[in-house]
Amino acid sequence: MSQWMVPMQYIKGGDRPYDETPHTSHSARHNLPQAIPATNNKKVYEQERMAKHMQKTSMFIEQSLGDYENGDVQKNLDDDGRPKRTGTWLTASAHIITAVIGSGVLSLAWAIAQLGWVAGPAVLMAFSFITYFTSTLLADCYRAPDPVHGKRNYTYMDVVRAYLGGRKVQLCGLAQYANLVGITVGYTITASISMVAVKRSNCFHKHGHHVKCQTSNYPFMVIFACIQLVLSQIPNFDKLSWLSIVAAVMSFAYSSIGLGLSIAKVAGGGHVRTTLTGVTVGVDVSGSEKVWRTFQAIGDIAFAYAYSTVLIEIQDTIKSSPPENKSMKRATSIGVSTTTLFYVLCGLFGYAAFGNDAPGNFLTGFGFYEPFWLIDFANVCIAIHLIGAYQVFAQPLFGFVEGWCSRNWSDNKFITGEHAVDIPFCGIYYVNFFRLVWRTSYVIVTAVVAMIFPFFNDFLGLIGAGSFWPLTVYFPIEMHIAQAKIPKYSFRWIWLKILSWVCLVVSLIAAAGSVQGLIQSLKTYKPFQTQD
Repeated sequence: MSQWMVPMQYIKGGDRPYDETPHTSHSARHNLPQAIPATNNKKVYEQERMAKHMQKTSMFIEQSLGDYENGDVQKNLDDDGRPKRTGTWLTASAHIITAVIGSGVLSLAWAIAQLGWVAGPAVLMAFSFITYFTSTLLADCYRAPDPVHGKRNYTYMDVVRAYLGGRKVQLCGLAQYANLVGITVGYTITASISMVAVKRSNCFHKHGHHVKCQTSNYPFMVIFACIQLVLSQIPNFDKLSWLSIVAAVMSFAYSSIGLGLSIAKVAGGGHVRTTLTGVTVGVDVSGSEKVWRTFQAIGDIAFAYAYSTVLIEIQDTIKSSPPENKSMKRATSIGVSTTTLFYVLCGLFGYAAFGNDAPGNFLTGFGFYEPFWLIDFANVCIAIHLIGAYQVFAQPLFGFVEGWCSRNWSDNKFITGEHAVDIPFCGIYYVNFFRLVWRTSYVIVTAVVAMIFPFFNDFLGLIGAGSFWPLTVYFPIEMHIAQAKIPKYSFRWIWLKILSWVCLVVSLIAAAGSVQGLIQSLKTYKPFQTQD
């Protein structure tokens, strides 16, 4: 590792970076005849130490001054003074597919069963269109005020601050980070259920389908948490592109297996009850249960499209040529259309295979028993995918907390200190004790919460309902209105507002259905005990 460090704040034209970390001006840096060893100048050392810390806690890769000693600063830095981003529409598409095709696809057969052949596909397509539309609006807001040449914004909150400001920034932060916490808890639940399903599948194959094969989720939640403890110490989101690509492949694998098994079940004959309106009142459910399940199903579908919370962070990994918003819109088109195709196929064929008795999770509810090895493989793919997806959603939260703490306690060595550790075959790894303690604590807390509330459909529906309106609809629309300076009460302003209010109503009823489902589940649930 070189002794010569370029501070991340080396900005063209002397502009201050967004985080407002104290640093020397561009002119002062530019007029230095050569790089100064940090050990010879305490002030420069402090600046370089802070820059190095920010690089570790941000989503960007550390650079060495050796890269710039020939005057190639502009060649190796982006317009904000940070190391050049290398992402493309392809890597962004992988991130999106990783984020979108997750737990949501597993509950779609159940959701379609509640809504029926007419409303089910209609709701799926409506959420798909709304998500794509608002995502394109959000992609244009990455830079402000101009979508191509404006100043970069690194997080969702930064974008809201640039366009809306005021109390809306705090509301956005509360909604976004609460949603990220909920998603990581939900993924812990889902991954453990899939791990348990592998063990139960082998048990059913060995002892017969009539055996209960009870297996506790808790040991598998601990295993999942231990894996996340290791991956969470990776400081840079940009370093996780390989993990997203692997996770995206896994998501295609288990979605395809589930789809194939559903098609095979339909082709194999057998009578299942399906209706235009879903589960039948008086036969499958009572009237009140029909209403609450319909609301919950809408929440599950909303969760299936939850990725707006990390869209800006994904866009911030894309290189600037062609313009980031153009690449992001292409990635969004590919990501959303691909996932919608899978969702429609999995949801409809899953409903056709199981009818009104569709399980909450069509790969772990044991609607399928054979071939057991294929079901095992699909559930292993789910677990691997969620290992990667957990990081996609957790890293922005990690970065936010670490950045906030480093700005407020910049002199605290526990928070800002970096300690170099030489790892054989891997090179130098910088250990930050605050990062180690904070990220470890977070993973443990999410695992404990998942153990206390291990309710798959209810929890997913609540997360989807709580995040869909504010993060996927409200803020993107409000920022688009501000950016485009759309006149109040104009035709475009009115229909954008109508879309926002309709989505608010949908989110509220979906949340109500999920809360009711959680209450019913808690009545019979005993924490930390093996369930039937």
